[in-house]
Amino acid sequence: MKKTLTLALLFLSMLSYSQQITMEKGRFYLGGNRIDSREARNLFATNVKAAALYKQAKSKEALGGFLLGFGIGLTVGDLAIGLFSDKKYPTEMTYVGVGSIVISIPVLSGRKKRYEEAVSIYNSEHKELKLGATNTTVNLNAIANQNGIGFQLKF
Repeated sequence: MKKTLTLALLFLSMLSYSQQITMEKGRFYLGGNRIDSREARNLFATNVKAAALYKQAKSKEALGGFLLGFGIGLTVGDLAIGLFSDKKYPTEMTYVGVGSIVISIPVLSGRKKRYEEAVSIYNSEHKELKLGATNTTVNLNAIANQNGIGFQLKF
């Protein structure tokens, strides 16, 4: 009875359900619970292509955010200098700032697409039971060798 119960629990544990990642408003959710970027990175690490896309999206987010902040800082700084001093207002700082803001737009726009591609790759592989999901194919073979006969269980 003990062996039967153990085997039954073993087979039931192999039928575990793999939850999918969803993305809403730029945040990742796993089974309805929000996960942070570190947990998402660890989940995407199970697939090389999904991990690479996630890393590219994070790099685009960092670079685009830097360019946007740099551009806003230069533009507002030059505006403040122009308002509170006798210098002419649109100087080179404003033009460099506006240029930085314009450059940041296409950089930031590509990150959402890469996040969504990484999520779709992760979810498709979990639907096909290739990654973290349990493979439900179980093979039971009768084998014989010099030690005797027995059963071989592959899962």
